[in-house]
Amino acid sequence: MMTDKLVKPHGSDSLRPLLLEGDVLAAALEKVKTLPQIQITSREAGDLIMLGIGGFTPLEGFMNKSDWQSVCDNMHTASGLFWPIPITLSTDKVTAAGLEAGQEVALMFGDEAMGILTLFDQYSIDKEHECQKVYGTTETAHPGVKMVMEQGDVNLAGKVEVLSQGDFPEKYGDVYMTPAQTREYFNSRGWKTVAAFQTRNPMHRSHEYLAKIAVEICDGVMIHSLLGALKPGDIPADVRQEAIGTLIDHYFRDDTVVQSGYPLDMRYAGPREALLHALFRQNYGCSHLIVGRDHAGVGDYYGAFDAQDIFDEIPEGAMLTQPIKIDWTFWCNACAAMASTKTCPHDASEHVKVSGTKLRKALSEDEEVPENFSRPEVLEILRRYYAGIAKEDRAEVKLTGASAQ
Repeated sequence: MMTDKLVKPHGSDSLRPLLLEGDVLAAALEKVKTLPQIQITSREAGDLIMLGIGGFTPLEGFMNKSDWQSVCDNMHTASGLFWPIPITLSTDKVTAAGLEAGQEVALMFGDEAMGILTLFDQYSIDKEHECQKVYGTTETAHPGVKMVMEQGDVNLAGKVEVLSQGDFPEKYGDVYMTPAQTREYFNSRGWKTVAAFQTRNPMHRSHEYLAKIAVEICDGVMIHSLLGALKPGDIPADVRQEAIGTLIDHYFRDDTVVQSGYPLDMRYAGPREALLHALFRQNYGCSHLIVGRDHAGVGDYYGAFDAQDIFDEIPEGAMLTQPIKIDWTFWCNACAAMASTKTCPHDASEHVKVSGTKLRKALSEDEEVPENFSRPEVLEILRRYYAGIAKEDRAEVKLTGASAQ
């Protein structure tokens, strides 16, 4: 048996997956047919799957009001467990009125039974308070704020049994990995320190540079893509996975990197989401998270390095996974190489700053993209994707507020 020398899961000595299997699952799927049903959103389905696979260890379900309040205000649950973003489930007032504490409820995403909630409590929240605390704004132009403001008026709290991982295993195959699977993989490679690279975009040259910095200081890097729902304009997950896989095949050593993905929707919560990204990467076995410019940001809602600074504001020991903070990265014409503000002595006029926004804009307008912006093999895949989008529909994919990651 291999010795596990990876970081322990968050708040626990072992992963706590809530996904049912075998005969227990079969019995639960039969029971679902007799239960009242509520529809859940894509974001809630992603959270439920993360509860199921142990990605949200040690949570046992959706948060009650005291946990919601404490997480919003203090970034920890009522019991003191560090947690930066509320994990909640909501429904409308009419549906909630028909439910009682102790009752079991089937959680449906479309026609599929995703889980069973044992209801402990139901409560209303101040949505603007959550948005201000978590997202730093109440403007509904912010996609995360819009998501909160449009959710149901009543939150349902309780433990869950998870019945399905949705279509992620079938759709993404070996790229989709659970925390137990990534830990097994890291151990099989003999990795003890692993850096996660969070991305919702195809990887351009700056992304590649960030990952290779981490390769130099850790045993391995997991390029960990969000596979859930995004805002309009972000490139679909299947296209991203093909582009990332091609980049890895051509420009990384096989024994230093693994491509993987996880089932969450993007919240675009900037600094708070950076903390969540580090927290659940601890459950996946990662000792570090690469945090570059405007991590998990959108538009101009956050400062370029707010997501780095917030790690200095949380209590020591709040979680084990630590940030690898990297400054502005760019192609320097004078250096003839990728560089950062910490390594390059040349004037800014020599710098070509690369971003997902600029790359999408250029591709959507059929502009030439220089090789110092993105690798040619990656550009070929992205051009093929954009060629399939009618020109009149491309406005949505140009400048819809992306960050570097």
